[in-house]
Amino acid sequence: MDKQSVFEQVAQLEERLGEFYQELGSLKKKIVELLEENQTLTMENEHLRQRLETSEPAKSSGDELEQRGMIHGEGYDNLARLYHEGFHVCNVQYGSLRTEGDCLFCLSFLNK
Repeated sequence: MDKQSVFEQVAQLEERLGEFYQELGSLKKKIVELLEENQTLTMENEHLRQRLETSEPAKSSGDELEQRGMIHGEGYDNLARLYHEGFHVCNVQYGSLRTEGDCLFCLSFLNK
């Protein structure tokens, strides 16, 4: 083998390694996305299981919200119930799971 063909083989190998690194990087990003989605779904699943196990607190939560003056009709009843069950009812994140306590947007909406 001459020097030129060895150099070409090394250059081709280097190019293929670069492509493999790019592919590996994109696979790592996809794995991170999947792990985050899995964590979110696991939390939501656990929340729904807890909700299924307890049926009485849902009624008492409606009474509690009513005492605070947050309910103004059937639509508000449903939104207040959803909020108490751990979901956003504000226009910013409607329907997504509340993971960090109370949401000021939701509370201000319910207090109108």
